[in-house]
Amino acid sequence: MSITESSSAPAAGAPRIWVGSAFSLGHLSEARVQALAALSPAGSTDPVERALRRSMRSEHPGITLPVPDPADVDPARTDRRFSLTRVREFPISADRTADLMVMRGRLPDVLEQVGNGFEDKSVARRNAAMARRRGCRALAVAIAPVAPDGTVGAYRLEGFVTVRPDADGSGSGDMAAQPGSWVRVNLWTGTLRMQHWINVAMVFILSCTGYLIMDPFFGPTADAGEPTGFLMGWIRFIHFTAAFIWLVVGATRVVLASTSRDPYLRWSAFWPLKRKEDVHNLGRVVQHYALIKEESPLYLGHNPLQQLTYTAVYIACAVQMATGLTLFGLYHQSNPLWRLASMPVHWFGIPGVRLFHTAVMFLLWVFVIIHVYLAVRADSLERHGGVSAMINGGVWLRRGAKPVDAPEIE
Repeated sequence: MSITESSSAPAAGAPRIWVGSAFSLGHLSEARVQALAALSPAGSTDPVERALRRSMRSEHPGITLPVPDPADVDPARTDRRFSLTRVREFPISADRTADLMVMRGRLPDVLEQVGNGFEDKSVARRNAAMARRRGCRALAVAIAPVAPDGTVGAYRLEGFVTVRPDADGSGSGDMAAQPGSWVRVNLWTGTLRMQHWINVAMVFILSCTGYLIMDPFFGPTADAGEPTGFLMGWIRFIHFTAAFIWLVVGATRVVLASTSRDPYLRWSAFWPLKRKEDVHNLGRVVQHYALIKEESPLYLGHNPLQQLTYTAVYIACAVQMATGLTLFGLYHQSNPLWRLASMPVHWFGIPGVRLFHTAVMFLLWVFVIIHVYLAVRADSLERHGGVSAMINGGVWLRRGAKPVDAPEIE
């Protein structure tokens, strides 16, 4: 949701509040997170609540907000920086309602009360920190189910909505909401896209120079009595330089998996078969790629087959880096660290390790060829911009689409 001015002016003397983007941890759509944040009893004079309700009417008129009874609202206090609201029949999705307790307040205070895991909390904190750098505050939203007997379950953080005061009413940086039936969803971060294209370049350079080291099919040769110069020295220098750049890229990907504010890039995303539905969808995706089924399950990120393949490729790249370091260590046997790194060569022999290193290179090229074909094919059939997503970071989906791994697109 873009930052947009409320559709009606605030009361005289009340501070002007601008409602910014909503962030969801993936259980509910961003529109539903904002709807939870906007819950307030009739006649509420709180400027944030009034701004949120106006923004909901402007941005998401299709979502009908229930109006809580004032008796069901326990406001925030100085010793408890969050409010509690009992809401009945809240529209969790377009076709389902639920009775909930809604907790809203400062993110640090709400995080102390919820049962989310470390990764969810880390992702929320990092996105909130990004919002603070834009001058916005994060209004955290957590929910707990309410049983028919009134028993309240455990609270779970769903996300937050960013708000900020706007003293001059200029609304600098505002953007119009996306019109029409298609919605652009930001998916891949700039850091990941940069890593992807550096990987492409490094794999190409390493493969070409590696093949030339294995089989010097051009240039002067000593067998022909020609002066060889330093051609192979330069080839090896380029190979080793690209290899160490590739190692740095691999290390930054590990850091990104541990620190990213995007759940699609964290460690948990490397194993996509978390539910029976994902296992079933794996077979459906395979049939779709084999042209047996016309339709494939819609995933916002990677589908199960893609993610399993990419995880296998990450492992293959790590093995390739390790064998490359093992061979490189042979030239530095006076150094204890490199002598230790080259131990596998002493176990399996130089020809065996070189053969394995070469075989992995060819396997990576098989993946590259299939990857390019399937990426272009998926773009042609599914038409949501997967190829361009690695350039601009976003994909296009129809409003109302229901990805398996994300809330409904609204």
